[in-house]
Amino acid sequence: MPTIRTDDGVDLYYEEAGAGIPMVFVHEFAGDMRSWEPQMRFFARRYRCITFSARGYPPSAVPSDPKAYSQDRATDDIAAVIKGLDLGPAHVVGLSMGAFATLHLGLRHPGLARSLTAAGVGYGAEPGKRDQFRAETDGAIARIRGETMAEFGKSYSRGPTRLVFEETDPRGYAEFRDQLCEHSTEGSALTMNGVQRERPSLFDLAEGFRAYTTPTLIVAGDEDDPTLEPALYLKRTIPTSALLVLPKCGHTMNLEYPDAFNRAVLDFVTQVDAGAWRRRIPESLSGSIIAAKS
Repeated sequence: MPTIRTDDGVDLYYEEAGAGIPMVFVHEFAGDMRSWEPQMRFFARRYRCITFSARGYPPSAVPSDPKAYSQDRATDDIAAVIKGLDLGPAHVVGLSMGAFATLHLGLRHPGLARSLTAAGVGYGAEPGKRDQFRAETDGAIARIRGETMAEFGKSYSRGPTRLVFEETDPRGYAEFRDQLCEHSTEGSALTMNGVQRERPSLFDLAEGFRAYTTPTLIVAGDEDDPTLEPALYLKRTIPTSALLVLPKCGHTMNLEYPDAFNRAVLDFVTQVDAGAWRRRIPESLSGSIIAAKS
């Protein structure tokens, strides 16, 4: 199996398809590399596409040391894939947990990113929500260990931001749920504890985001409530960003509405590759409602 070895000795399994400018897909907590199949099939017609399973998600290695799991580690694993495959600057597309890592890549390794797409990002990030998020995470970790992912995945897949997926596309939802239940119990518990629970709030990273020069697309589903305020915050803070909100859409947007998601990302990366993606006009942030700059 093709793998990339990280600097701390963890083997990450990856798959690739297509040729051209590289595009790397980074999955969410409830997904794995298979979650990006609609994107791999679409974008491989135009780009060299790579998807990989994060540490803790077989067939990637599942380290037993809790210290092997963190936000920085997840971010550096994207860098390891880009460097290990000698991709050069790549378009990086992340969902949820993968979107957090994608945004942190822009902070820690900006030279490796041609563009950044952060979809469904912001769970637990809002001020005032940190304690609630950590409490719910602690409860989920206990259930993962007590029930195994084969059982816990059935209830986790029916979280409030997943219900619209089940309603809209029952067959797609069933595939998502079944794949989630196949995840490693140990890897899932360690990932939720080390990466999810302990990651810094996006609202504490404003200084870094204001210094961004990498083109960035923020995507939110309008029924994915925990991400709406963070999405607006990121749009207002990152000067090279744009915000897209998909209607009647929950958290798993790349699977719920793959055509809309793919077309939006394609339009974005096409503009980036053409050199047509620009920073926000400073005068548009004057604070005025209708008064123009004289």
